[in-house]
Amino acid sequence: MRVGLLTPYAWDVPGGVNFHIRDLAENLIARGHEVQVLAPADDERDLPPYVTSAGSTIPVNYNGSTARVSFGPIVSRSVERWLKEGAHDVVHIHEPIVPSVGLIALRAATAPVVATFHSSQQRSRAMIVANPLLQPGLERISARIAVSEAARRTVVEHLGGDAVVIPNGVDVGRFAQAAPDQRWQGTPEAPTIGFLGRIDEPRKGMQVLLGAVTAVRRVHPGARFLIAGRGDIDEALKTAGLPRDSVEYLGEISEADKLALFASLDLYVAPQTGGESFGIVLVEAMSGGAGVVASDLVAFRAVLDDGASGRIFRTGDSGDLARALLDALGNPEETARLKRYARTAVARYDWSTVAARILDVYAMVTATEPERRGLLTRIFRGRR
Repeated sequence: MRVGLLTPYAWDVPGGVNFHIRDLAENLIARGHEVQVLAPADDERDLPPYVTSAGSTIPVNYNGSTARVSFGPIVSRSVERWLKEGAHDVVHIHEPIVPSVGLIALRAATAPVVATFHSSQQRSRAMIVANPLLQPGLERISARIAVSEAARRTVVEHLGGDAVVIPNGVDVGRFAQAAPDQRWQGTPEAPTIGFLGRIDEPRKGMQVLLGAVTAVRRVHPGARFLIAGRGDIDEALKTAGLPRDSVEYLGEISEADKLALFASLDLYVAPQTGGESFGIVLVEAMSGGAGVVASDLVAFRAVLDDGASGRIFRTGDSGDLARALLDALGNPEETARLKRYARTAVARYDWSTVAARILDVYAMVTATEPERRGLLTRIFRGRR
C-alpha cells in the first residue's frame, strides 16, 4: 500500500505528533508498505529519506503552545505536487484543522483521507466561528481517528461526527530493554525524580514540579530532581524562588539518553496543567520501568487506568504533588506493585498493536462495501 502521511508541525522541532508519525512511518515501512511523509521544515539537512519538506515555517499560538506551521501559495503548490506525484492509496492527515499542510491537503487530495486528531481542547469562540469554514474539508475525510477519549470528545463537541479511538504508539520493547545510566540511577538515600518536557511552556507544569521540591527534600534530603528539555531553567528556578542546585539540568537529551533516563529513574513526574490529549511520555516512562506520578488530567487518568499504573495528584497543586511523591518514596512495595502492573498495561500501546489497528482503518477506506462492513466491526470493537 502507498501511504502518504502529513504533519502540520515543523519536522525539525521535537514534538509528540511528529514522533508518532515518525514511528508509524517506520513501522509501516518495516511491514513492506511504501510510505511518504510531508512536513514543514526549516532545516532540511537531517530529514529521513521518507520525509519531504513542504517549506519553511512561521510560529502560531495553538492549544496553549507555540507551533511552527506552513501555509501560503508556495506551500499549497508543494502539497498539490506531492499528492500528485505520490499517487497514494491512502492520505493520512494528522491534526487536519491546524492551519498548515494538512488543511491544504484536505482540499487537494483525491485518494481516501484518514484523519487523526491528537488535541484535546475546550470549545472556544474561535472554534465556533471556524467550524462552518472547516466543514467542506472535513466532509472529505473517509475515517477519523482520535488518540484518546479526550481527543475524541473534542471531535464530537467541536466538529460533529465521531472518531474511533486508537492510541499513540510506543516501541515498548525498546524502552523495556534499555540499560540504565549510572549517572541517573537513584539509591534509597538519594532517589531520582525526573521530568522531560519544555521548561518554559506553562502548561507543561514546571512551576508545579518546582513547587514540590522543598517539601520532598525535607523528608528525603538526598532526593535528586533531574530536568531534561528545552528552556531557561535558571529563569524557572528564579520564578520558583529556588537556588540553582535544587535540580540537575540535563538540557535537551537524545533519544538514546531518553531511553536510559526512563530506565534509571525511581519516579517520573508529569505535572502538566492542561492541553494534553494522551500522555505518551507516561507510556514511555512506564515501559522503561519508572514509577509514574501524574496530574489529574482526563487523558493521564486514562493512561494510568485511574491510578492502577501510577499515582495521581490534583492538577496544578504542588502540595498534593509533594504528597504523592512522598507516598511513592515512603511505600516502596506499593510503588513496585504499581510498576509491575504498568509494565503489563503498556502492551496495548505497543506499535505491533497500534499499527495493525491503523492498517485496518486504511483497509476499510479502500475496501468494497461487503469488506467494509466486517472491518468496521473489527475496528470499533478494538476501541473499547
